[in-house]
Amino acid sequence: MHDIVWPEGYVPGFSDNFASNEMIVAGLSVADVWQQLDDTTAWPGYYSNASDIRFHDGQGPALSQGARFRFITFGFSVEAEVTEYVPPVDGAAARVAWHGWVEGDAQSRLDVHHAWLFEALPGERVRILTQETQNGEPAKVLARTRPNPMINGHQEWLDGLVDAARRARG
Repeated sequence: MHDIVWPEGYVPGFSDNFASNEMIVAGLSVADVWQQLDDTTAWPGYYSNASDIRFHDGQGPALSQGARFRFITFGFSVEAEVTEYVPPVDGAAARVAWHGWVEGDAQSRLDVHHAWLFEALPGERVRILTQETQNGEPAKVLARTRPNPMINGHQEWLDGLVDAARRARG
């Protein structure tokens, strides 16, 4: 199976926080779920933890390589830049990742790498993997919090993404 490509400084186990969520579902294609993540205007409709999404320099609302955007999530106003963008093609996994950051001093600065992988599986199934690593004092606090807000929040995102793809497919 395919893995997330981690930039230096964001490898799980060497970062301050790590969250991994995965679903494998039948009856959807990679293109079905990709469309729901790629169109950022859809996010607030199926994920309650994403709002106020705005792109810089006239880009968006679709994600693209190098696109800069900001959004509010987990109570943070996150600036982000798409660092990996590989749309679906037959026989290859689709991938998208962004580096996000919250400006601040040593106690409030947060840096993240959030990656998604979409993979077609036999039997008309799709694997959806989302993983995020974080660095900074807020990440250390999130890592110790129970229940884990990152795991729970990203599971809501996955559940909503799948439900939205099913509704769009009819």
